[in-house]
Amino acid sequence: MNALRLAALLTAFTATASVAYAQSAATLGRPAGPTRQVDNKAVPQPGGQGKVFPLGSSWVAVTLNGKPFGGGERPSFKLDDQMRATGFSGCNNYSTTAYPLREQGLAVAPFALTKKNCDKAAMATEQAFLMALRTSGKWDIQGRTLIIKSQTGELRLERAL
Repeated sequence: MNALRLAALLTAFTATASVAYAQSAATLGRPAGPTRQVDNKAVPQPGGQGKVFPLGSSWVAVTLNGKPFGGGERPSFKLDDQMRATGFSGCNNYSTTAYPLREQGLAVAPFALTKKNCDKAAMATEQAFLMALRTSGKWDIQGRTLIIKSQTGELRLERAL
């Protein structure tokens, strides 16, 4: 009798796990089905849902609200296929989790930062860049430019080599 209950429990768990996978894939804006291999990474097919976020690409900040990032090393952003975002924020290095969502949405979790102290200008740049990423709502790609629209304005990044 216990073997029968165990078999029924495993069957129910497998069905629940399949539904949960499909729902989480849909939440991330990915189809639950086919993917294609690019550089040994599985990249979800758009399935008619619009653009697919370019996982594994490196980006360097160009402007924030129309003002160019100047002086020194510019902030950067990279999102890998495990949804880990990393980069340089103007003074410190950061890491976080970021999720491309349906309809070209983007959700960014709180940041883990190194603890360097820099001059006031670098710290202000860092604060503005991180705030734009953290409050991001929508993203778009136009040519070699990634545009992240947030509550604090528009962040433009260009693909790094």
